[in-house]
Amino acid sequence: MRPPSVDALARSVTDTGLPHPLLVDCARQAIAAGDPDSVRARATELAGHLLGPVVNATGVLLHTNMGRAPRRVGPSDEGPLRYSNLEIDITTGDRGSRQAGLGHLLARLTGAEAAIVVNNCAAAVTLVLAALAAGTRVPVSRGELVEIGGGFRIPEVMAQSGARLVEVGTTNRTRRSDYEAALDPGDPSTVVLKIHPSNYRIQGFTEEATISELAGLAPDLVVDLGSGLVDRNCQWLDGPPPGWLGDEPGVRQTLAAGADIVTFSGDKLFGGPQAGIIVGRADLVDRCARHPLMRAFRPGGLVMEALQETTLAYLRRDGDSIPFWRTATIDAAELRRRARDLGVGDVIDTEATPGAGSLPLAVIPSAGIALSGDVTAQLRRSVPPIVARVVEGRTVLDLRTVDPADDEVIARVAAEHGWFPGSAASGRAPVRD
Repeated sequence: MRPPSVDALARSVTDTGLPHPLLVDCARQAIAAGDPDSVRARATELAGHLLGPVVNATGVLLHTNMGRAPRRVGPSDEGPLRYSNLEIDITTGDRGSRQAGLGHLLARLTGAEAAIVVNNCAAAVTLVLAALAAGTRVPVSRGELVEIGGGFRIPEVMAQSGARLVEVGTTNRTRRSDYEAALDPGDPSTVVLKIHPSNYRIQGFTEEATISELAGLAPDLVVDLGSGLVDRNCQWLDGPPPGWLGDEPGVRQTLAAGADIVTFSGDKLFGGPQAGIIVGRADLVDRCARHPLMRAFRPGGLVMEALQETTLAYLRRDGDSIPFWRTATIDAAELRRRARDLGVGDVIDTEATPGAGSLPLAVIPSAGIALSGDVTAQLRRSVPPIVARVVEGRTVLDLRTVDPADDEVIARVAAEHGWFPGSAASGRAPVRD
């Protein structure tokens, strides 16, 4: 008897709630095992590894395997108090791993063999170097020794890992041969580290070694992308990738080019909660997971659940449910329409930016309203507070980062202060459509 098609078998278990790519994996596994009927059991088992609420009837109030303290699910005044299956295997009832379900999703999303999550990207780099390169020389281009948020610098982060930094090349030009010259047979390196300068750009007379050129120079090539664009093709969006992404590298493409480990942020361009994500070869990820620092760097259940929801949205190709991508891809014409409908101040074109140390040269066409003078203090005193910026002596409210539901907040505050088009408070400026 001819087995059913993979797609048909996957669609037969859509009621499990898993994204189609994961159901396709289950269908392929079932067919390969010669048991197509096992697809539902496989999908159910996979869904059981994802984080979600459980009813704790054990009598243990602070149950470590179930996230310790309970939290309310749903509306704060109505939802039931529930625990989580954070570290319990629902299938067996034994203690499980908080990384297993989300790690599987992230690996599937990025094309990696395995993945784990820590509390931020600096922690991810520190953990990787501590697990793979402690006590050894690690070549890094001088042009990639960046300072990250809070004044912390890559050399300082590397020092805490126990790895020994070896600077190669120059600030503006670093070639493969520079890395080769730094590899000392008498004091071998286990890791070559390449860092994407996500929070600045060097322009002009520049050169850098590519991922494919560096692959294989040392046992392990580690690439810190920082900003966390999953895939340059942006397949989770309805249209083509936005032009403001420029040449920003994607995690999937970086792994395909030969990186053994890639680290990136769960927030920033990924659009989830603040976290650090480590993806790559299974043996290397496992060494990171077993390192003692992993206990110090692991995120809590709330972060894991939020990151899981973002990852599932990517797998469903549902960019609209990821707030960052929804706000980043709204057409400027729609923002101008909202600005006109507000009837507040004067409608102007603006330029938004990704922010958070990502894509420092990117400009996103946007629109909003302008008020005369600096009235940011009055805006911050509103409930909820409104935070705006001052440009050339005028207060600018850029609507790209304002949820449409909050337009009424702006209208209410404007009415209280008399900020209407043509009023003394609003000033006069041409509407640019």
